[in-house]
Amino acid sequence: MDNRGAPMNRKILVVDDEKSVRNLFASAFGEAGYDVQLAENGQAALNILRGQEIELIFLDLKLFGMNGIELCRQIRKTKPIAIICAITGWSGLFEIEECREAGFDDYFTKPVSLDMLFKTVGDAFEKLDRWKRRYPGS
Repeated sequence: MDNRGAPMNRKILVVDDEKSVRNLFASAFGEAGYDVQLAENGQAALNILRGQEIELIFLDLKLFGMNGIELCRQIRKTKPIAIICAITGWSGLFEIEECREAGFDDYFTKPVSLDMLFKTVGDAFEKLDRWKRRYPGS
């Protein structure tokens, strides 16, 4: 555990076509003790999710190829309990309602403060732990 209380077995997937955004997440959350997986597009994200148990995912909405809305729908088919957060620099491009319909749990506009992201991550893992205690088979 580090000073933010992140257990080492906590995995986060960040899907963003901007390398600087992926690096920011990797650096901030990696230093805090999280296992951060990175993908630059939807297909790479799906490949990672097929091979690993990851239940907290940050998706950029504007990706090349499969956009974040479609990627969220794909992920929901196999990971219904996952917590999926939209992040976008194009707040007018996608509406929050469309994100909710696709299965997103939260929505952030870039730039997002690290404090807000750390709070979101902490709350998400707390919620996942609570759900798993209630439904141990999930």
